[in-house]
Amino acid sequence: MTATMRPPVSACPACSAAPAAERLAEMDAPTEAHIVLSLPTIHCAACMATVERALGAAPGVRSARVNLTMKRVSIEADPDLTAEDLIPVVEGAGYEAHELDTTAMSATATDRAGRELLMRLAVAGFASMNVMLLSIAVWSGAEGQTRDLFHWISAIIVVPAVAFSAQPFFKNAYTALKARALNMDVPISLAILLALVTSLWETTLSGEHAYFDAAIALTFFLLTGRYLDHRTRSVARSAAEELAALEVPRAFRVTPEGEEQVSVADLRVGDLIHVRPGGRMPVDGVIAEGTSELDRSLLTGETLPVYAAPGQDVSAGEVNLTGPLTIRATAVGRDTSLHRMADLVAVAESGRSRYTSLADRAAKLYAPGVHILSALSFVGWFLYSGDLRVALNIAAAVLIITCPCALGLAVPAVTTAASGRLFKKGLLIKDSTALERLAQVDTVVFDKTGTLTAGTPELTNLGDFTRRDLQIALALALGSAHPLSRALTSAAQDAGITPEQLEDIREIPGHGTEALWRGQTVRLGRSAWVGGGQTDQTAAWLRIGDGPAQAFTFTDRLRDGAEATVKALQEAGLDVILMSGDTTATVESLAHRLGIQHWLAEALPQDKAARIQALSNDGAHVLMVGDGLNDTAALTAAHASISPASALDAARVASDIVLLGSTLAPIPDAVQTARKATRRIKENFTIATWYNIIAVPLAVAGLCSPLIAALAMSASSITVSLNALRLR
Repeated sequence: MTATMRPPVSACPACSAAPAAERLAEMDAPTEAHIVLSLPTIHCAACMATVERALGAAPGVRSARVNLTMKRVSIEADPDLTAEDLIPVVEGAGYEAHELDTTAMSATATDRAGRELLMRLAVAGFASMNVMLLSIAVWSGAEGQTRDLFHWISAIIVVPAVAFSAQPFFKNAYTALKARALNMDVPISLAILLALVTSLWETTLSGEHAYFDAAIALTFFLLTGRYLDHRTRSVARSAAEELAALEVPRAFRVTPEGEEQVSVADLRVGDLIHVRPGGRMPVDGVIAEGTSELDRSLLTGETLPVYAAPGQDVSAGEVNLTGPLTIRATAVGRDTSLHRMADLVAVAESGRSRYTSLADRAAKLYAPGVHILSALSFVGWFLYSGDLRVALNIAAAVLIITCPCALGLAVPAVTTAASGRLFKKGLLIKDSTALERLAQVDTVVFDKTGTLTAGTPELTNLGDFTRRDLQIALALALGSAHPLSRALTSAAQDAGITPEQLEDIREIPGHGTEALWRGQTVRLGRSAWVGGGQTDQTAAWLRIGDGPAQAFTFTDRLRDGAEATVKALQEAGLDVILMSGDTTATVESLAHRLGIQHWLAEALPQDKAARIQALSNDGAHVLMVGDGLNDTAALTAAHASISPASALDAARVASDIVLLGSTLAPIPDAVQTARKATRRIKENFTIATWYNIIAVPLAVAGLCSPLIAALAMSASSITVSLNALRLR
């Protein structure tokens, strides 16, 4: 027989509670870390698989899922892993990666509005089909109680279906009326409600005509237009939120006791902050200690890294490339340059939202006219006949026949057709009014790095070196993460060069790489450090022992289709301007190469936005094409904007159109398609207008029942849709 051992009773309540508290703490401790990385350079399924495979093989990673549309990866990992541990894994697989602060981003928006519209459309379509079957029986000659029964069954189907499906129109109409205004949904709602009221009245009086089929068909057609319109829009968070998400969420503050990891929100002006190689600057500041090189391409568009030494200013968002730095904070929180850029974007976004679409402008004229005409018809027929029932029927017929179904479809039918055509050519339309604005464009502003150029250096003089020199240079380049070293490595390996055996390879932050070869010092790096000369081109210098320094020269490779695109836009009569944060010599050289007469170099983000605003004030309609953080304010300030799929999330969200492929060739065709689309929209408005000119007098004269009015309305809608399909 075994005795059951009871735990000893402690005289100290705290002691007895401690083990339980520890167990609770263990239970409350996070069991996994959720990390989100931005992947601006991925573009296909192969990229997704490569990143997921690389992360999946990393110790401590439990799962990694890449979202190609949003260009980011969500990682579930052990709680002790951080983004700084995983970014090198992604970069080792050949892709750029940046940490996104999940707390700064709102939860990923699901397309709830689209699902609701589709559900309402399905209900309206199902109800419409069933009611049409009943209506056919009535039209075929059903009379008396049979006809009344079919009318009541139709009422049972249609009333709840309309109450559910037509809610978007009712809500918008109520909002407009509450604000003492009129919009397109006011006559729509009145037409639907009046058709229902007159139908119920006729049914209760055993009348010959009921118009339940007209009410539900009207709802179905209008929901089709509303859903088509919704499909042309992109459900995406604002560019300002994306910019905020790119801020570094944590930083290493240097204190007398050592380093401590703190939230960026806890940093204050004057704090010393340690930034490791590969890390992003959390605040604006001044370098207090260390030398390195900074990648400013996302902020300023500068192609090459910038040498960084004590006393030099740095900005939030810049990437420290080669050596550890200690910076003293001079601006934190909302005062940083990155936050100021986000504010610029927010201002530009609010300015663009003032654009009034063609449909909205038509509604301002159309809605009051419809109401006045229907009211006059009711009053006139009531005074003429003295029969309230006749007057109400004619007023309903006028409202239904003038219901802006054709107008409601005029824009979305065309934009959907145009969007489909452009998507096949590699362009994704994100904004409902983008095509209208693109059609008005007369000036095109291009960013340089990452837009007209690929943003990666390309070696131009590989053939000027001996095989031995190339082998030594390759061995040195392999020991560095510098962009020029990576370009040299790629070119040499493609040429079949193998690295030489070197000893004691080490990278000197901010200068280059050096090693020993057969007792001689060999160096690859900056001209002043290696002992090279002067060159107008971008160069990395190689020196072997006491021999002369030789220059590897590089150029920024043009993006596919850049020359043809610029030429096609100029031939179409558009002014083309190049604006970049890069150096004057580099920008001037590219402008001359592409035949662009007007250019602006060393432009800060606010300079680009201000220049576009100045052009707009002078009457120009500007199309901005850009890809970097430094372009987001300009993209939102422009009349219309395009960014490549390889662009940073913030730039892609700020733009109206995303270029899905690697070539710029579809841009001229997009402008032409937009102009054709606008012509089709205006043609559709003309069709709708002539339809009303012909049909309205018939309805006012009492020659159209609400049913005939509904059929005529449907015919006009189909005509508008067929005209839109001509774009394909």
